[in-house]
Amino acid sequence: MPNAFATISFTESVKATQTRYGSRESNLGFELADDPRNKLGEFEAEFIGERDSFYQATLSENGWPYVQHRGGPKGFLKVLDARTIGFADFKGNRQYISVGNLNANPRISMILMDYPNRRRLKIWGTVRVIHENEEPELIARLEVSSYRARVERGILIQVEAIDWNCPQHITPRFTEAEMDEIVLPLMEENQQLRAQHSQITTAKISSLGEGELALVITGVRQLTPQVRAYELRHPLGDDLPKISAGSHLSVPVLLADGTASTRHYSISANPNQNSYYEIAVLLETEGNGGSRFVHENYQLGMHLRCRLPSNDFALHMDERPAVLIAGGIGITPIMAMARALKQAERVFQFHYVGRTLKEMAYVENLQHEFGEQLNTYTSAQQGLNLSKMMANVTHDAVFYVCGPERLINGVLQTAIQLGISASRIRFERFSSPISNNQQSIEVELRRSGKTIHVNPDESILSAIEAAGVKTLSDCKVGNCGACAAKVLEGTPVHLDSALTERERTQGKKMCICVSRASSAKLVLDL
Repeated sequence: MPNAFATISFTESVKATQTRYGSRESNLGFELADDPRNKLGEFEAEFIGERDSFYQATLSENGWPYVQHRGGPKGFLKVLDARTIGFADFKGNRQYISVGNLNANPRISMILMDYPNRRRLKIWGTVRVIHENEEPELIARLEVSSYRARVERGILIQVEAIDWNCPQHITPRFTEAEMDEIVLPLMEENQQLRAQHSQITTAKISSLGEGELALVITGVRQLTPQVRAYELRHPLGDDLPKISAGSHLSVPVLLADGTASTRHYSISANPNQNSYYEIAVLLETEGNGGSRFVHENYQLGMHLRCRLPSNDFALHMDERPAVLIAGGIGITPIMAMARALKQAERVFQFHYVGRTLKEMAYVENLQHEFGEQLNTYTSAQQGLNLSKMMANVTHDAVFYVCGPERLINGVLQTAIQLGISASRIRFERFSSPISNNQQSIEVELRRSGKTIHVNPDESILSAIEAAGVKTLSDCKVGNCGACAAKVLEGTPVHLDSALTERERTQGKKMCICVSRASSAKLVLDL
């Protein structure tokens, strides 16, 4: 018996079109198949029983097709036997287009979709419309007891042909119930994990930090979509240790693995008062978790034990002019410097660079406070011309720059081009300049008797710590000089901003948190 699907669908016009587009030969397989595909098997019956909707096409007396969606509770389309399916036709908008078409031409075509699994079943059939007053038993078989919609008639379909379509071009879609089935277990698991994390975090946060300075969070402000400010005061309202412009505070954090650590944040508050500190924290989604912990866990009333403030980025004390350059979150120490200089009535320039004004923390307050003395630059504008700006200052001006590595490097390179002494350029990093472009090196620790391989993407300090050798360190971005080690052999490449030229040359020291080597090997007095 020929395939029923091909017999119905492959008209002479369709066959001619297949020939024209080169698919006639491949479609012969449908016509020559042994299986007539005009009965529903167990697989089809199960598939139909899981559907809560389908699409049906009928043909009007004037030759126009009409496609309609039919829906109901799952399983409302019922398989009565291998050649018969049916459904209760619920009351709708009372246009009766499909039913009217079927009264004139009983042929129907249906598509049943399984969007999540990208499956679809096509059914061709002939219809008989039934009514309760004529065939109440059949109507009873089609009713859905749990569905309260009014049944107006029954539709019985004798299956003439079936065909499974390929899944190509079916976009997966999910009902609310299907999404609940997928998401609810994940939400329950997530809630359990969050509860466990909260219990662990709360236990540790209650005694967060081991520093000698007790602080309490008394204010939280969202400065930009990614930057949040935290106001910190003494728990008893006492004055805090006096700071100078450029100072930073080392605050306690817990990393993702529960390890206790610290992070340095510049104090942006006016250094000429000591009633409170303020830090601004940029959420770094690609970082190692310190800023994320602060954003997720630092809350009003939370008590911290911090180290005393320190300053690795202090202003010069003489009367030479200052040129302040901030990029992004680098505004935090720079704005404290601007306030100190303004209050001391000293000469300075103030430049602030960002992607957009919306992403530049404190910009509105600074515009109000400094007026035309504040120069702002965004990506949409021309931007800061470093060469023009740095050339248009007095010969003794001291430059202070804090921000992204590209801004710091730009200032350093421009200074070289303009013949500006390196002693007049002062900078502070917020991240390490380590990059994959650096070479691997061997580092011998003479006193420890160990030789360590340092990969291009790790610092000498982190490699030494991973080998179990303890050494002093603090900022880990080349600002403080705490990790400075004496070089016994090899040629270091200095990338820090902490050591003086004398310490580097005569003292033969290097900051192992950021600096590298041009030689293949270094020997350190560690």
